[in-house]
Amino acid sequence: MTEKRMSRWYFGGIASCGAACCTHPLDLIKVHLQTQQEVKLRMVGMATHVVKSEGFLALYSGLSASLCRQMSYSLTRFAIYETVRDVIGSTSQGPMPFYQKVLLGAFGGFTGGFVGTPADMVNVRMQNDVKLPPELRRNYKHAIDGLVRVFQEEGLRKLFSGATMASSRGALVTVGQLACYDQAKQLVLGTGVMGDNILTHFLSSFIAGGCATFLCQPLDVMKTRLMSSKGEYTGVTHCLRETARLGPMAFYKGLVPAGIRLIPHTVLTFMFLEQLKNHFGIRIIS
Repeated sequence: MTEKRMSRWYFGGIASCGAACCTHPLDLIKVHLQTQQEVKLRMVGMATHVVKSEGFLALYSGLSASLCRQMSYSLTRFAIYETVRDVIGSTSQGPMPFYQKVLLGAFGGFTGGFVGTPADMVNVRMQNDVKLPPELRRNYKHAIDGLVRVFQEEGLRKLFSGATMASSRGALVTVGQLACYDQAKQLVLGTGVMGDNILTHFLSSFIAGGCATFLCQPLDVMKTRLMSSKGEYTGVTHCLRETARLGPMAFYKGLVPAGIRLIPHTVLTFMFLEQLKNHFGIRIIS
């Protein structure tokens, strides 16, 4: 008789919240870099500027919205992906083929991206508030206050501003993170050199984080521009054209900070998830 543990549907959301608490300052700096019209400051310069002008705690501006986003976006995509994968895995012999993982990841990420759009928009606005002049700041107290005020002042439609972009990005990130993590872990374990331990989880999640960063960066730049705009873009295609005018590298603006933020976030998420699964997961005895 062998015992193995299966993840519970909400573990992905909890693990993502833990990772978000650690990587939030990097996410905030990434948003600042992407919303610059011209490249004036690099990553270290931007971090120094924020700390000097607003204080150290400004690096955690919008943390409540970030956690709210993880509990909507990440919880949904992990719940869909892991639940369906485990159901298929229990009825078939061997692991899922990679193309099925990609399709499942894309569907889970697209759904999660749509569900998490309101919290994501408030997150971007709260992070961007720090660098606006005082008279232009929105000054949301926390995530719920932001959601309520956007609904009251701008309507339900504005809450889902950039939903297409956020959903598309969610699909690509989830393919990069979940599908690539599963595949990388399967390949690493298949070599027989390493067991199912924390080093394997670290290596697999590092590869997944790199894949996710490269896949989603162009969409991430456009999503950030759309969500932080004050009406200067008429839609996705207008934003695409305006960004394209700045040259092809404009779509990869902030790639290094995005990688420095997304790779540790991916590594921490999966390491937390594996520990949750090992200690609190559903016991399966076969």
